[in-house]
Amino acid sequence: MRIVLVGPPGAGKGTQASFLAENLSIPHISTGDLFRANISQGTPLGQKAQEYMRAGQLVPDEVTIGMAKSRMEEPDAAGGFLLDGFPRNIAQAVALDSFLDETGQKLDAVLDLEVPEDEVVKRIAGRRICRSDSSHVFHVEYSPPKKDGVCDVCGGELYQRDDDREETVRKRLAVYHSETEPIIDHYKVQGLVTTISALGEVGDVTARAMAALRRD
Repeated sequence: MRIVLVGPPGAGKGTQASFLAENLSIPHISTGDLFRANISQGTPLGQKAQEYMRAGQLVPDEVTIGMAKSRMEEPDAAGGFLLDGFPRNIAQAVALDSFLDETGQKLDAVLDLEVPEDEVVKRIAGRRICRSDSSHVFHVEYSPPKKDGVCDVCGGELYQRDDDREETVRKRLAVYHSETEPIIDHYKVQGLVTTISALGEVGDVTARAMAALRRD
């Protein structure tokens, strides 16, 4: 299967993408992984991306599209893939359509993970990270530490990242609504979109997504 996963920040796309890709035995292709792999391997596209990132600029669509195409051409993606974070705008969606058409492939589904905006803000703004080990993550409401501001695991100080502050989260949501959300209508015209509630336990969301894919 060839699937695109869409949803706002805080919808749990990365988590769901990993579970779905494993259940479907297809590679999980995320934009973040594409950037990291190309930069670490020193590919021409990775070098270009790094130049823009060092200058604090957005990586141009053509660079991201080139990375995605190259990854989708690898042998393990021949039987399908799950795209997470790509396409992020209409230009990238059109490029993906063209690539699939040229290679005789087609998308099977676009899963739209739906979360109310206030829940997104609550999920992200409530996160607290351990300064000593960033893999130790807590949430003021959903998984609070035993002692306020102190990591249960190592005793390190818990803090809120600048990216997780409510003002920043709402700005990220505004970008999502203006740039990424339009691709949902683009794919609705093609009859590919299924909206999935991303509320509740992780396993429940995965089960809803798998059930939708079986229907498709």
